[in-house]
Amino acid sequence: MKLMFASDLHGSLFFCEKLMREYEKEKPDKLILLGDLLYHGPRNSLTKNYDTQKVAELLNSIKNNIICVRGNCDSEVDQAVLNFEIRADYINMYLENRLIFLTHGHIYNKNHLPFLNSGDIIIHGHTHIPTIEKIGEIIYINPGSVSLPRNNGQNSFMLYCNREFKIKDFDDKIIMRLKI
Repeated sequence: MKLMFASDLHGSLFFCEKLMREYEKEKPDKLILLGDLLYHGPRNSLTKNYDTQKVAELLNSIKNNIICVRGNCDSEVDQAVLNFEIRADYINMYLENRLIFLTHGHIYNKNHLPFLNSGDIIIHGHTHIPTIEKIGEIIYINPGSVSLPRNNGQNSFMLYCNREFKIKDFDDKIIMRLKI
């Protein structure tokens, strides 16, 4: 199984198009979106080529291959233009006999972990900082932000394939990796 993870598009058509090119190139089974898809939020500057309608159209074009959780900038109005579900605060899935807890990060995060067992994985966006680390016996992963990286980071997304997570930039550089 091949999965692609992305977070924090914040309405950037420029970076959504880059993500879609990577999606077409990598051909993952699912694109997992970790929230903050359309709106840029009051604390963020407008993103490059801010165009929420076109971003919605691009994402809707692959609606059957998207799994998504709600970000703190996502709203009922966003759900009205997106043809896939975005209202879940978290989703549990299983991968390689591990629980994967998917969320945006504004409710559950490394400082407020959900109830997880040893070896489970929490994956969220929200901080816009790519991270892979162990917190006790839990694996914590953040793919960073597609459109608004922080701490002088790169615009990034993540792939999972052959028991390995790879956080990458749009120049195909691997930023971080973890084999499970």
